[in-house]
Amino acid sequence: MNRLFGQPLKVVNCGLTSFADNLRLAGGEVSHVNWQPPALGDVGAGLDLAWLTRHPLVEQANETAFARYLEAQPVLADVVIASEAISAMNARKLILHSGPPIAWENMCGPVKGAIIGAVMLEGWAPDHAAAERLILDGKVDLEPCHHHQAVGPMAGIISPSMPLFVVENKTNGHRTYSNLNEGLGKVLRFGANSTEVLDRLRWMKATLAPALKAALAVSGEIELKPMMAQALHMGDEVHNRNSAATGLFIKRIVPALLGTQLPLAQIREVSAAIIANDHFFLNISMAACKAMMDAAAGVPLSSMVSVMARNGVNFGIRLSGTGDRWFQAKANPVEGLFFPGYGVEDAAADLGDSAITETAGVGGFAMASSPAIVKFVGGTPADATANSRRMQAITLGGNPAFTLPALNFAPTAAGIDARKVADRGILPVINTGIAHKQAGVGQIGAGITTAPMECFVEAIRALAETVKQHSGQAS
Repeated sequence: MNRLFGQPLKVVNCGLTSFADNLRLAGGEVSHVNWQPPALGDVGAGLDLAWLTRHPLVEQANETAFARYLEAQPVLADVVIASEAISAMNARKLILHSGPPIAWENMCGPVKGAIIGAVMLEGWAPDHAAAERLILDGKVDLEPCHHHQAVGPMAGIISPSMPLFVVENKTNGHRTYSNLNEGLGKVLRFGANSTEVLDRLRWMKATLAPALKAALAVSGEIELKPMMAQALHMGDEVHNRNSAATGLFIKRIVPALLGTQLPLAQIREVSAAIIANDHFFLNISMAACKAMMDAAAGVPLSSMVSVMARNGVNFGIRLSGTGDRWFQAKANPVEGLFFPGYGVEDAAADLGDSAITETAGVGGFAMASSPAIVKFVGGTPADATANSRRMQAITLGGNPAFTLPALNFAPTAAGIDARKVADRGILPVINTGIAHKQAGVGQIGAGITTAPMECFVEAIRALAETVKQHSGQAS
């Protein structure tokens, strides 16, 4: 023992950093391991996690779910009015919002403002006050987009008269939907509901949507995975940055528009609107990712995450193996860059269905391909690469359709495994815009956030109970 302490000591510290700091002050050489108990230290969830790890039924289910995700072939098939695609909208006054379920009284400002705007757009109420009374009286149903195979950015609002992109998975015929991107500024997805905003939405229905529909009739279905893959090689991550993807889409859609019988003035107007909006492809990307994740959903006993979504208050996830159940927690704050004049105190909590891109292995998971994104969300190109590498530790595999040049063309990490998240303490990273907490102010910044660990701990408990029931071991 005396000889041991007479030699230079090299210490490995696991857990609290303060122990390592004290050893360094005493002159020791310390390697610190950033470790914490799995599942937030919840003993019951930790035992469930240990039981689920390498469980043969879960492993088999994950192989099936991940294979279905990889096999998905989303194509942009059509543009239709929401009530034509979502049958529930024909039976009742229904408006869809982003994220997991939430009651009107608990909604954030931007979502409330957007819903009020949608009620007026549909002609169900003449003004803000009348629209809110209609909602408070329970005469308008509010449900998540995900409950109807749909997604929407930020507030995520879809109402019956809005046009939708239709994406079809050619592997299984399943269809998913997204609203059309309004552009920047005062827009419904940030809660703005002025006459200017509603007039733009009416123009999108009357002019933009019919033109896109006619162009798709000329071009035929547009394969989306190759377009997204090419955009990743051109500096996009197809969530917060869609400049290249939108450009690739323009190359396909404008010649098709010129091949229609539409008036030249309409073709010019529509082309100009798409060209001016670098975010136009975002909604298409979201619907494509929704189609890929829906293919992986509904595999009994799978621990693969099939949905991540936020409503401006809570963050929710779904697992493939636990059906339609949501696992929710308070949304984590967004760390990023704010526009001049705004700060953290002005921001709404994380918001929108666009985290479906990260769920599908792009967006924040593909930041290594998009070093320019750090100018928008903060950090450095090295941080972006580190985020993509770190996500490999919590996923089932990689998607060879989406490769990252900065990582020697390695496939993007994909197939978030709730077990690995809870065990390793690494949270899925998400690129996101930051909305002002007041309706209609709009975007005030952008940054990076993560899914809250509490969602995954709750999901592990539920999955363990499901597997035990399946195995006849229920307590």
